[in-house]
Amino acid sequence: MAPPLGNNEGITGRAVRRRALLTGAGGAAFGAFGLAACSRVPEEGKVQGGDLLERLRDSGTVRIGVAGEVPFGYIDEDGEVTGEAPEIAKVIFPRLGIPEVKAVPTKFGALIPGLTQARQFDVVSAGMYINPTRCEQVLFSDPDYRMLDSFLVRKGNPHGIRTYEDIAEKGLKLASGTAYAQIDYAKAAGVKDVLVLPDQVAGLDAVAQGRVDVFAGTNVTVRMVVKKNPRVEATKPFQPEVDGKPAYGAGGFAFRLSEKNLRDAFNKELHKLKRSGELLRIVRPFGFTEAEMTDLTVRKLCPSAKGASS
Repeated sequence: MAPPLGNNEGITGRAVRRRALLTGAGGAAFGAFGLAACSRVPEEGKVQGGDLLERLRDSGTVRIGVAGEVPFGYIDEDGEVTGEAPEIAKVIFPRLGIPEVKAVPTKFGALIPGLTQARQFDVVSAGMYINPTRCEQVLFSDPDYRMLDSFLVRKGNPHGIRTYEDIAEKGLKLASGTAYAQIDYAKAAGVKDVLVLPDQVAGLDAVAQGRVDVFAGTNVTVRMVVKKNPRVEATKPFQPEVDGKPAYGAGGFAFRLSEKNLRDAFNKELHKLKRSGELLRIVRPFGFTEAEMTDLTVRKLCPSAKGASS
């Protein structure tokens, strides 16, 4: 969801983050390409085992949906898919007997419709936040990362901002990115107006120029973008809350409700990467650290979801 971050030198800041709490509308294409790999469609809302894993092994190729969001999943300047989620996919799917990972770029709001309806791809590989609304529509892997929030403020943090409540109490001007979950966090804390900007690059400019007092984003994206301007800094990461409960920013891979077998096989390999420490080595080049590693599960994030992993 962003610009050149961390060690990703040469990447331009053209991506837009989509960490929204809600699914959002999207215009997925319902063409022949999307329907080619379709077998029978399960009863709506019903979780089934599915045979997609076997079919992908036979074809040797898995199609992943990405949304052009640095550092989560995007096409680089050489035309290759990369980002924390696609790089995880490039490791796990070959271990499941599927050697080729092919990217299908789309808009963030079209990821779930593109997976479940148009069937343009076999899995969403975009670092998508896991929340109860989405858990009713897709099966998630357990999260491969957990994000804390951070604020982009002017150097020295002159207003002493630490939480969303601080912004509301002091009547400060807040900005955040298009469809960012941080907008919902801020409004839940009593912030009445949030200026919506394309991404954290635009947020950096707005804060540096004094048009807003603070820009809200995730720790990783804010931490990396402030390196580009000595007039701003990132506040200490914190866990946002909504109605007194933690609002976890944890992202994972999404699968169709009909493909529990594929999700479970993927999850098994993901947990191996976590236990061995290989997961952190894969995502570290994209600005992720030990602090973003997590033991959270889908069952914790979506306790009532059908087919939630244990």
